[in-house]
Amino acid sequence: MPSHASALVDREDLRQQVDGRLRSVLAEQADVLARISTDAEPLVDAWTQMLVGGKRLRAAFAYWSWRAHGGRPGTAEATALVGVGAALELFQAAALFHDDVMDRSDTRRGIPTAHRTFAARHRDSGWSGDADQFGLSSAILLGDLSLVASEDEFLRAVHEMPSAQTDPARRLFTQMRTEVTVGQYLDMHAQMLPWTDDFDADERRAREVVRSKSARYSVESPILLGAALAGATTRQMEVCSAVGLPLGEAFQLRDDLLGAFGDPATTGKPAGDDLREGKRTLLVVRAMRALDPGARTRLASLLGAPDLTAADVDEMQQTIRATGAPEEVETLIETLSDSALSALDASGLDGSAAETLTALALAAVQRAA
Repeated sequence: MPSHASALVDREDLRQQVDGRLRSVLAEQADVLARISTDAEPLVDAWTQMLVGGKRLRAAFAYWSWRAHGGRPGTAEATALVGVGAALELFQAAALFHDDVMDRSDTRRGIPTAHRTFAARHRDSGWSGDADQFGLSSAILLGDLSLVASEDEFLRAVHEMPSAQTDPARRLFTQMRTEVTVGQYLDMHAQMLPWTDDFDADERRAREVVRSKSARYSVESPILLGAALAGATTRQMEVCSAVGLPLGEAFQLRDDLLGAFGDPATTGKPAGDDLREGKRTLLVVRAMRALDPGARTRLASLLGAPDLTAADVDEMQQTIRATGAPEEVETLIETLSDSALSALDASGLDGSAAETLTALALAAVQRAA
């Protein structure tokens, strides 16, 4: 994350407070698991690794939305919002553990993914059975642990707040988790479908995946959660969606470009990672639409193919660039961002907090990792 974005998350000591809360959760979980069995210790190590170094953008969107809707620092409610931010980070960790399994990813943030780490532990220890299956199963269970912890942390954070604020927030938190789970399925389902000439349907599916799997839980839901916990009106919540959904789409479309063309040294993933995984992103759909049948067949044969070489990835990148699809996605990112920022500018929210929210929005779509 760019240094200016990191500085935004550091405002009002938010990152340090969220990180502190996460350390407390992990310490509590370490005690629980140790009482069950000392053999569970590697789970805590892997869980800690996943939670270290996150951008904390979701926590920041929730907190600064709460501030922009009248929340005040240094209060008990501010402490509650830190807990909500930690719950969002725990939920993201759960989603990432599961996502890495489904995508068969080798690395995240430049280090081996959890399922690869546990598979290596199995092999190095000379255990019996299938090492890869052990790794996959361990990562799935880690995701489940983090999902349960996210629920516990959310409920603990808001339990003393008025029900008029916490009831809608709880519904939002539940809805967010359902949307991400369904979005994961839709993403997987889209990759299984054969390519046809129905690019309108492909684009519809790609946009549905963007909205359900990422846009809402990355940006819209955190902004709505912060607003709800500040007691926002129905109209204010509508404005939050008008800001959060297009901004979340732009956020994920930026991820799609980075997944195809990002610098591995910055993203922490192999070059062309989304192309290696065969992701049916809007970028790829737009490229396929622009290609002639022969080139389309060639690109389809490479997307997600096992044992791709660096030359194969480079060929896909060059093919997609030549179609102009990256520029089309950049234009869409700009259009969506402008829509979100216009809605935020017209919202009439509290000045300095709204300025921070605006700066966070820009950082989310202008990042390089």
